[in-house]
Amino acid sequence: MFSILAKLNTLLFPSFTKQRLDLSKAKKWQMAIIGWRYYVTARALDEKQGE
Repeated sequence: MFSILAKLNTLLFPSFTKQRLDLSKAKKWQMAIIGWRYYVTARALDEKQGE
């Protein structure tokens, strides 16, 4: 399930790394997206490791 969400994240949400966003200057909504992407990516990796 999380691997599907991770693929959707790459399609739907912007990549702040490519935009060279400074985390200390990020807005709250940007930090929320970063946190969500991290959570989903970490769970997707755990899901694959458990196979």
